[in-house]
Amino acid sequence: MSKYGRPKRGEAALSRERLQRLYRPTRVQILFVGEAPPASGRFFYRADSGLYRAIREAFITAFPELKDDDFLNSFRSLGCYLVDLCPEPVDRLGRKARRNACVKGETRLSRTLQRFGPSVVITVVRSIGGNVRHSERRVNWSGLHVELPYPGRWKHYRTVFVRALVPLFRKMKSRAGGVRGKGTKATAL
Repeated sequence: MSKYGRPKRGEAALSRERLQRLYRPTRVQILFVGEAPPASGRFFYRADSGLYRAIREAFITAFPELKDDDFLNSFRSLGCYLVDLCPEPVDRLGRKARRNACVKGETRLSRTLQRFGPSVVITVVRSIGGNVRHSERRVNWSGLHVELPYPGRWKHYRTVFVRALVPLFRKMKSRAGGVRGKGTKATAL
């Protein structure tokens, strides 16, 4: 801990990684790829970020029967997982340093793609689309690749984000034979 009671930089990353691992599904069907955890300390797996709220909204719209369930557990049981291209926050870096961090993250993402072999990769911020595609090519990954605008700041982008995801989720739901509601195990997408 720092003298101000905040976790040190490395401690914060370890804390995020531990939390993220708790929600890793046995089989990753849909891999969401973000740019990096925000410098604010907010984090998808803490259920306190704009990205969390937008993805949850899309899932609840597509699967209303999940409304009463704990979303992060449902997200995991549906074979979904979110990773970041960069392990450390980049939103306070200059343009060049941020771009370099994203390029450096490609190798890590390639290993993640190879390890999990998802059917779908969803890039949740358009600016890293090239980095994600480069990582996919490195490991000859093939599947559905979707690039969306970051939904956390502007209502318009959130609407576009949710509208793009809902039909995709419903299509995958119908292929998988449905999703069960509260009290039962959800079927993977």
